Amino acid sequence: MTSTPAVYPPVRVDAALDSPLSRWLWLVKWILVIPHYIVLFFLWIAFFVVSVIAFFAILFTERYPRPLFDFNVGVLRWSWRVSFYSYGALATDRYPPFSLGEEPGYPARLEIAYPERLSRGLVLVKWWLLAIPHYIVVGFFVGGYQARMWIGGLISVLAVIAAVIVAVTTAYSRDLFDLIMGLNRWTLRVTAYASLMTDEYPPFRLDMGGIDPASQPLVPTPPSTQPQPPLKS
Repeated sequence: MTSTPAVYPPVRVDAALDSPLSRWLWLVKWILVIPHYIVLFFLWIAFFVVSVIAFFAILFTERYPRPLFDFNVGVLRWSWRVSFYSYGALATDRYPPFSLGEEPGYPARLEIAYPERLSRGLVLVKWWLLAIPHYIVVGFFVGGYQARMWIGGLISVLAVIAAVIVAVTTAYSRDLFDLIMGLNRWTLRVTAYASLMTDEYPPFRLDMGGIDPASQPLVPTPPSTQPQPPLKS
């Protein structure tokens, strides 16, 4: 009997809650991450340009050029580490590295499987039409500019609440951490889909907890090994 290969969903987001956490460092992290924000500003401009180039590459060849794909994955990894350190989770005091690559020692990790083929038809509509329902939900999660002011989303509000609890009790609420991870995971899946990096539509669900359910392989059901009855003549 041959074994059936494991199948992994395309986007995996994992993180580990650090302990102990400083009671007061979260108050100044917005200053500490300024160097990252400066670099990420230019990286996200490059991310947009790369995504436009990838759009035409997929449209004509059904392939996302691998070097461009790896660069955009790196930008998302970098952004996720900074977010996890700062007001996207406030769940570690380890300063994020200035790196586009994998950082196995850092508590926040992101993996996106490289697609061998992508749909020409979907590339025309998924980033602006099909993703609209998710944009509405994710906008509530991450916030945005309103009346020339930045209005924080649910993720930042919950992260600050968790930090206040740490300041009072020294313990980060595990339930809050699991919820914050679910919200971030949803957001990153939508970002990967809207950035043309996968054709798999993001699920409308909160996969909460530090370990992404996608980190566990989905093993297809093997074909039945039961003997088949003979065909009647």
